[in-house]
Formats: sequence, C-alpha cells, structure tokens
Amino acid sequence: MKQRTESTSIEETIAFARQFAASLKQGDIVRLEGDLGAGKTHFVKGVASHFGISQELVSSPTFTIIHEYEGELPIFHFDCYRLKHEQEAIEIGIEEYLYSDGISLIEWPEKIEELLPSNTIKVQLKHLSENKREIVIY
Repeated sequence: MKQRTESTSIEETIAFARQFAASLKQGDIVRLEGDLGAGKTHFVKGVASHFGISQELVSSPTFTIIHEYEGELPIFHFDCYRLKHEQEAIEIGIEEYLYSDGISLIEWPEKIEELLPSNTIKVQLKHLSENKREIVIY
C-alpha cells in the first residue's frame, strides 16, 4: 500500500492525512518518521479530524509523551522524542495503548522500535525545500 505525495502547505498535509485516515481501523499503529518541523503533528491533525476531532485540540505531546483524543475512534498521539529508554514507554503503559481499540500515532518511533509490531504502518515525512514536503506511506 505504498502511497506518495508532495505537500506545499500545512493545509495540503492535513488534507492528505485526512484522506489516508479513511483507510485506518481500530488497533492500527502508525509510525511517523521525519525531522523536526517535517509536519508530523500536522499529519496527526488530519488523521484526528477524519475521526471527528477538532484540529485545534491536537498538539505535540513533547513534554507529556502522550495525548488522548476522543472521537469516532480514540486517537493516541505519542511523541517519544524525550524518551531515553524503551523501559520509560513501558512504564507509562504504552503497550495498553498499542493493543487497544484506538489508533496509535507515534512520533519518533525509533525510540521504541522493539515495542512496535511488524504490521505497523510507516509514514515518512521529508523536507524537500522550505515549503515542500514529501509524504510516503509504506
């Protein structure tokens, strides 16, 4: 299911993510890969809005590690950037989220690589220029 698009604005990234979200179902786990400022949180805004969650509620959980959003399906938004060890994720109960009825979206998934199942959906966001991003879904 490889999809590729280029985005030249935040709005385009959100719209693409909203469209992608239509393919998601309960229990799906999405790893969001990309540098700082690549658009990962905006991508989450698009996914959340597909499930009836206001984009204004979505922000990066950099300091809290996880934000939970209630919509048609629960959305669990993780930012693992500040984690030093996978054990920290285990201590906050990440496995309960990953194997729940919600959809998990994980920024900086490489920090918890060993905890993610093999069927995790990979979304890569890459800077092509200041206002242009490539988004690839594997």
